[in-house]
Amino acid sequence: MPARGLRLRCRLLTLVAVVVLVPAGVKAQSSVTLKAAVSETVALSVLPNSIDANVVSSGNTVRMTLSGTDAPVIRVPLIVRSNSGFKISAIFESKTAVLSELSVEDLRVTGRLVSPQIVDAVHVEMQVNPDTSQPLLVASGPRVSLGGTLHSPNNALQITVLVRLKPDLTNEPVHLTFVATK
Repeated sequence: MPARGLRLRCRLLTLVAVVVLVPAGVKAQSSVTLKAAVSETVALSVLPNSIDANVVSSGNTVRMTLSGTDAPVIRVPLIVRSNSGFKISAIFESKTAVLSELSVEDLRVTGRLVSPQIVDAVHVEMQVNPDTSQPLLVASGPRVSLGGTLHSPNNALQITVLVRLKPDLTNEPVHLTFVATK
């Protein structure tokens, strides 16, 4: 009987091993699927040290404050990075200064991680701000960046905005706000 009991125990251990180890081996061979999404981002800034004004950049907004008599012609080199389509609105605000021109003067890529079609794909149009009756510049386009981060030097579009003011003797501040959206 002792030999029979030993065989029974061996069979029982074999059965336990098959029940426990085979599913673990099968489970280890199954595939894993990982799904991820990148949030759409549009970042806007001004080329550093390019404007003599109080400039505040925060994510998708750039706000500039200038004296009304500082400069009748202002060139604003905006830096746009996006991993989706974008729309930028330029809003001019002043109590006394009058805007005579608001336009896009130049478009240029900053490096090899910029979509090669971006310069030709940007659409610029003038609208009228319904609140102030001032011109409102709107620029839109497809994805700019093909890679990199929000601080990479080679994945942005530089849009130079030309702002002309009629002479203002009151020296009231002029506010320019650029807002980028997806």
